[in-house]
This record gives sequence, C-alpha cells and structure tokens, in this order.
Amino acid sequence: MSTARSIYVEWAWHVIESYILRNEYPGISGNLPEELTQRRAACFVTLHKANGDLRGCIGTILPTKRNLAEEIRDNAIAAATKDPRFPPVQPEELNNLVISVDILSEPEECKPEDLDPKKYGVIVEAGWRRGVLLPDLPGIVTVQEQLRIALLKAGISPNEPYKIFRFSATRYY
Repeated sequence: MSTARSIYVEWAWHVIESYILRNEYPGISGNLPEELTQRRAACFVTLHKANGDLRGCIGTILPTKRNLAEEIRDNAIAAATKDPRFPPVQPEELNNLVISVDILSEPEECKPEDLDPKKYGVIVEAGWRRGVLLPDLPGIVTVQEQLRIALLKAGISPNEPYKIFRFSATRYY
C-alpha cells in the first residue's frame, strides 16, 4: 500500500466515522500530512457496499476548498449523508463499506475522439447543466456509452450543443 493511498483513504475513513458515529465534523489539524494540507485538487469520494454495489459518490471537478484535506472531508461526509440517490449511511453499515478516493487533474476541453473511458473521466456541459463520469468504471468501455450516461445524468439531449471536457483521475482504495 502506498503512503498516498493510506493518507487519502484513511482521512476519508476518519472523517466518515467521526461524522456518523460521533456527529463530529473533523477540523484540519497540524497533525495531518502536508500532502493533505498543502495541496489543492478536486476529488471524488466513492462508497461501495462490500458486494460492490454503489452506496454514495460525491465530488468536485475543480478544487473548491483551501486544501485537499478539506476537499476530501466535505466530499466524504456528503457521499455518506447527502447523495440524493441513497439514504444517509447508518452506523451499522460502516463495517461493510469500501471507500475509494479519486484525485482529479484539471479538466481540459476536448472532442469525442480525444476520450478513452478507461483513461479519462468526462464532463458534459450545456449552460448550467453538467454531467460527470469518472474514468475506468465497470461496464463502460466505449466513448459512446460514456457520453450517453454523462448526458443522461446532466439532462442534456445528445441532439443539442454541449461542451466536452476530459480529466484524468488517480484512484486510491
């Protein structure tokens, strides 16, 4: 296990357990590694059940906080309690969760031929509507499928004009 992996995922675990078990919102202390307190990056925190089913996923496509510790903290709490597709995580579920943290590169505008669903995540955008899909998701092997799902999530018709952006992500378990 790499140090970075343990830093990101261990922090996400600490945050979720503190929030769910003790109703505590962890502050950013001087005890955290510089990788968390000195770096800014967008990230997604994803929760899966032990059987692989999605349980929550919330993230940012651009950094919105002062540092990665805050970004992971707020996205971890939101993934556990505010994903509109799921009820909030209950304490008895914690032992059956698997957490991953994706650290994103800055998005760049592109064309469909620049996409590769294994390598790049995608953002589609039309006005205020935006759909995001992380890279390397099970079952998504074609650019067409990746775009179809992202457009559906955004409520954008494939027949209307929209912008496409790609980003890379490093996933930590």
